[in-house]
Amino acid sequence: MRIGDAATAAGMTPRALRYYEQQGLVTARRTPSGHRVYDAEDVRRLRAVRELRDAGLTVGDVREFAHLLRTMPANGVPDLIPTGREAGPCSAVETVARRRLADLDARIEQLSLLRARLAARLGEPA
Repeated sequence: MRIGDAATAAGMTPRALRYYEQQGLVTARRTPSGHRVYDAEDVRRLRAVRELRDAGLTVGDVREFAHLLRTMPANGVPDLIPTGREAGPCSAVETVARRRLADLDARIEQLSLLRARLAARLGEPA
């Protein structure tokens, strides 16, 4: 399928798909005339990228384990917490996700402090 159809099937814009390709998260094959073509596996991979981004991971985070996207479940949504399995793809994803979660917690704490300072200057309760 061509880029517009693949993007629609993955729930994103062609521009986002091109960006993910540029970032190395998906690789398009080319027709002899140079058009990008994608298959169902590419769409599954792009859906996984979208789900991970929607969960708060950055493109850089996803890039760290992009090579594992081929081994993720058919639904394209990785398990972030292993359930009694040996270390493997899920533990790599979990490591990145836990690091991102810690970063988000730190940012929330900083924003809460900034909000409290501003509210105090305005005479409002924190």
